[in-house]
Amino acid sequence: MIFFVLLLVFSSGASAYESDQYTNRTQDISDSLDLLDGAVNKAIQDILARKNAPRTKSSIANAIYFEIGGLYWADKIERTRRDSVYQGMPFWASRVSFIFGVGRSFRVNGVMVGSDKFGHFVSQGYKYYRRELRGEPREKLLRKGWFAERWIYGELTTGLFSNADLVANYEGWRFYQSLFEDNVVEGKTAILMLDGDTYAQQRPFSFADHINDYWDEALNPSYAVPSLNKRLRKAIKALCPEYHESPDFYTTSDDTLLWARYENLGLKDSRQNQFVAICDQ
Repeated sequence: MIFFVLLLVFSSGASAYESDQYTNRTQDISDSLDLLDGAVNKAIQDILARKNAPRTKSSIANAIYFEIGGLYWADKIERTRRDSVYQGMPFWASRVSFIFGVGRSFRVNGVMVGSDKFGHFVSQGYKYYRRELRGEPREKLLRKGWFAERWIYGELTTGLFSNADLVANYEGWRFYQSLFEDNVVEGKTAILMLDGDTYAQQRPFSFADHINDYWDEALNPSYAVPSLNKRLRKAIKALCPEYHESPDFYTTSDDTLLWARYENLGLKDSRQNQFVAICDQ
């Protein structure tokens, strides 16, 4: 079961698939936090227990990346679906999503999260961390993440610039930092500690330290190219009855705080496509 979860969730970082957190938000979906936390902690423990376990920061980060992320251009699997907010939109508006469909969503720590975000967390987060170890300044590595979202894996291929992708990238970077540094997660020690010349796990990892409402593309909307945006807004408008019936499923009380936290990543402000903005006009 844990292997299947890792295969399904963490191996999607290189694909151009988008996900849809707009529809079916009130469905009773089991929260996957404990299952996913367990999968990551088991992977860390298995790596450290190897006969020739990695002993440096870079080799441990690399081992974790390959254990739960997979090769960047040879990702293993990402299950997709056709029924989504993008259904019925023409190819020239929805682009890659027209051909392949969209990624599935999970509820994790109470947040609706697309399967692609876990791949961003593991794979792009690792690339950020690797560049940091090479001495690349923060501003430069963040620009590279922005460039990839603007051209390679986002706006060019799907018509969407995903703000939530950039947040997941950044939180993945923080995960790799938190393996070895105290207080990356405020008030918590590093996940690993040096015991002689080897590392041991001193506290468990949890996605609860990283996932928040800005991983949810309905609460932190993507920028959509004009041809797609007008259709997307129309599709959101059609969901307003569900929003008015259960508004708590469609809004976040942390919007101002989260925007301030992540704005410097290069987010494109698309909060005009939040449910509250469209349905309460």
